[in-house]
Parts: sequence; structure tokens; C-alpha cells
Amino acid sequence: MASILDRFRNIISKNASNTASEYNKAIYNYLGQSVIWNTENDENYVKQGYQRNATIYSLINIITKAATTIPFSVYEKTSESEYKRYKSLTSGTLDANALYKAQLVKKNALVEVQGTELEAILENPNAAQSYNSWLTELIAFRKLTGNGYIYGIAPDTGDRAGKFQELYVMPSQAMEIISGGMLEPVSKYRLEYNGTYEIPAELICHIKDFNPDYSETGSHLYGQSPLRAGFRSMTTNNEAVTTGVKYLQNQTARGILMSEEGDINEVQAQQLKDKFRRQHQGSQNAGDILITPKKLSWVNFGLNASDLSLIEQYNASIKDLCNIYGVPVQLLNNTESSTYNNMKEAKKALYQMAVIPELDKIKDELNRWLAPKFGDKLVIEFDYTAIPEMQEETEKVVDQLSKAWWITPNEKREVMNYGVDEENLQLNDYFIPSNLVPLNFSDIPVEEPKSVEIDYNFTSLKSQTIKQESFDDYPQGATNNARRMLEWREKYGRDVVDSGTPTGWQRANQLANREAISLDTVKRINSFLARHKDNAKIDPQYKDEPWKDRGYVAYNLWGGEAMVSWANRVAENG
Repeated sequence: MASILDRFRNIISKNASNTASEYNKAIYNYLGQSVIWNTENDENYVKQGYQRNATIYSLINIITKAATTIPFSVYEKTSESEYKRYKSLTSGTLDANALYKAQLVKKNALVEVQGTELEAILENPNAAQSYNSWLTELIAFRKLTGNGYIYGIAPDTGDRAGKFQELYVMPSQAMEIISGGMLEPVSKYRLEYNGTYEIPAELICHIKDFNPDYSETGSHLYGQSPLRAGFRSMTTNNEAVTTGVKYLQNQTARGILMSEEGDINEVQAQQLKDKFRRQHQGSQNAGDILITPKKLSWVNFGLNASDLSLIEQYNASIKDLCNIYGVPVQLLNNTESSTYNNMKEAKKALYQMAVIPELDKIKDELNRWLAPKFGDKLVIEFDYTAIPEMQEETEKVVDQLSKAWWITPNEKREVMNYGVDEENLQLNDYFIPSNLVPLNFSDIPVEEPKSVEIDYNFTSLKSQTIKQESFDDYPQGATNNARRMLEWREKYGRDVVDSGTPTGWQRANQLANREAISLDTVKRINSFLARHKDNAKIDPQYKDEPWKDRGYVAYNLWGGEAMVSWANRVAENG
């Protein structure tokens, strides 16, 4: 029988287009058309973990609350290689240096786009949930079970066929994988909840953690729960709390109460035991005494709370669970190691170790499964510079940028997410410290080095050779289209002509006034017109009142059809 390595060797000898099917034949040849059972007890993780264990409940809430505060934006990729560099820089531990470099690379890799259908569906995933509650549910299920399932609902026919209109997070503990055999390891997903429902695999985005339990049952197709590795720590934590509660309720150690004279029968012994329970057990009777006419003695065979080291075991289990989830233990009110500086570093570590890696994984899966349905080059990115705990890193970036004279002010604005100032073209110049001179000025006498402070009074280089290229030769038809939109808004009012973003109306003013526009602006115009080409024609229902056609108005704010070929040519040559 051929080994798995032999099967891999056979795969690479096949045509590249058949690689996926050949891989499935080699790896999943033992699978039939049946349900693949998950070997993990996800139901137990939910009930014994989140619903019963205060530590796990707190850890998951800390992660989800932090994750939902980070805003997302939709971008269009302008350079695949630069985008890979950007992903690499933001996927590791973000510090001042990585954040600074990532923002510089980002401006060459991505262009932010607004008003996309992709952004709209994430802002309102479904009629019952907001983005925050939807993301919270997705992350919580993943942290409990190691699996997250997103169900996308889209029309089967029409212009919007295949474009998801609603997204739902499915309960991970109720989901099962149905195999279609070795050529289709995952053909469907089955939901067992108030009935049985089968969902085609392409409508489910399955985000899973790594599972090394590679068995012939196909169980590795499910992700491994973090609590599988931490099951003993979770059990220890639960039992420590349960045992502690019992001690608080009983307020005494276990033992035997017996008569030294040996004249107590079973009935009398039971009566004495019942009387003791009624009158002397419970926290309200702590420290009370038992009075009896009989001569009795007590033999203790139990251990008290300190003998059992409950507190030590409880704290040790908390640290283990924190390590599993990547959350600093200080954030669970651990007073032993909590100082002001420690808490600041702990909050930063929470994002670096737990939140950002989780969002990166979700983002990558959504960019693989969801984003391509709304545009080939669209991607979702989270803005980690908005994290309050990372602001100290941002201050370091500002300090580095202020000394980086080889970067133009507009490039610095982009790094800090302020956008390019297109009204002041001088900000596209380089500014250098006035005390710096070229080394090849050999006629300048060299003096002995002196201790001086660098003068950062910047002087602009002449822009004839280094100023960013700008254009004012765009078609007159584009100007006419923009002017027509402005006239409609003036004539019918903003309540009627209510389409377009502030950026779009600013662009219309530029085109109407024949202002010079930068190459970066041309690329943005080209990108916008390409994405919204379906709005080039007036919708028939608005043929008598075209100013009410929101898509048509927004399209022509950017120059309309008259701008398409010119913007495309300039963008490609630029």
C-alpha cells in the first residue's frame, strides 16, 4: 500500500489544474458520503466553560469587548506585492517600528473606498444583529469550540445572484460536517437545532483553529478548542470553586462523632446527626457549639481548606487558562502583580497576543470567502492605530516622522490616516533641515565638530524636479458632468439630490473648476468609476427625474463616462 509521502509525490506529477482533486484522492480516500463526527464535546465547553466558569467567561468577554472597539475599513488593492508586505508587518507583534513601516507601505498597497456593498453588509450583517454583536458571537464561539461558522444568504437569481445580503453566525456546538467522499471532503454542513438543516458548503465560511488530530474519521476537519488543551485546568478551576463553596456551607471538617460508652443505637445516632445539621451547619451557625448529655468524642478524618491548598490550585488554574487564551493575568484583577505600569503593559499585550491575531484570522478568511463576491481587489482591514493602548506607539511614530525629512508632508499625513491635502500642492515637496549641506561641496571649509542642536526649521526643496505630477488636461465632458450635478443640487435642493459622499462632492467641485489633480487622485477616480460602472446609465424609473437616481448622480460627481478612458490611461501610465 502506498504511503502518504508516495501519494504526495504522485500529486506533483499531475497537471496543476488537477492538484486539488488529486490531493483529495490521496488524503481523503477513506471518506465516504456520510457525517463526519466531531470528537470534541463542544456542548461541554459551552456549559462547563462559559456558562459555569467565571474565569473563562471573563477571559472571553475581555477579548470580545476589546476586539469590537477596533474599526474596519474596505480597501482596494493597488499593489499585490506591497499588500503582502503590509500584511507581514501587521501580522506580528505591533510595536512603534512595525506600525511606522506598515503605514508607509499601506499607502502604496491600498486605497480606501467608501460606500461599497461589502462595507454595508458588515455594518449590518442581518436584521437581528449589529456588527458588534455579530463579531462578539463569532469570536466567542471560536474561543470556546475552536470553530466559527458564518452562513451567508444570497439570491439565487437576478443581478445580485451570489452576493450575500445577510450573514449569520451559527452555533458551533450544533454544526456537523457532511462529507461527499474523497473528491469532496466537505460537501455540506448540517445544523442540529430544533430539527435538521443541511447547508451547501459554499454558503458557509468555516474559520477553525489548527487541529493535529489527523485521523481516518476526518475529525481534523474540525478545529481544536483551546479548552481541549486546558480541560484539566478548567476542571481544576471548577472543582476548586465547588469545594470552596462546600466548605463555606459546612464550616467544619468531616469526621466521626461517637459515644465513648457505646450505648447509642442507629436511631439515636441519626437523630443526633439531623439535629446537628439543623442547628449547627451553615454559615449563620459558624462557630456555634453542640451541647449533649452524652459523653461523646470526635475523630477527624477530613482536611481543611488550607490543607487542601485550594487557593493555590485555583490561582494556578487561572494562570494556565490565561496562557491558553493569551490574556495577561493582571487583567483578571490579580492584585499580586498589578501596578499602574504593569496594567498599561498588560492592556497592550492583550491586543498584541490575543485580539489582533484573532482579528487577523477572521479578516483573512473573510477576504478569501466574502470580499471577492463584491470586487476582485476589495479587502477588509482593521485599523490597529485606533487602539487606545497603542497610542503610545503612535506617539513614537509621530516622533520618527517629524525627523524623517526624506518623506513628504502628504506622505506623513497618509501614515497618520489624515489623508492627502490636495489643496496645498506644496505638501508634496520634500522639506530638509536648513543646516544640512551636500558632502560634495568641497569648497566649504570643514570645522572641528561642535556640540550643537539640530535645527529643524525646514526649507522646501524646489518642486520643479521632485513635485508630484498633477494633471489639468482631463476631458471637458467630465467637467460638464460634474457641473451638471452641482447645478441639480443647487436647483432641487440637498433633500432631493441626496446622493454622493462629501468626498464625491469635493471631487465634483475640483472637476467643475478645472483644478489640477494629482496622480493619486486620478487613480482614485479610475478605481471609483470602474467599481460603479453599472451606474453610468440612468435607471429607467428615473428617466424623467434623473437627479433622483442616486447611483447616476454619484457616478457623475467623479466625471462620469467622459472621464473613464482618460483616467484609466493616466492611472496605468502613472
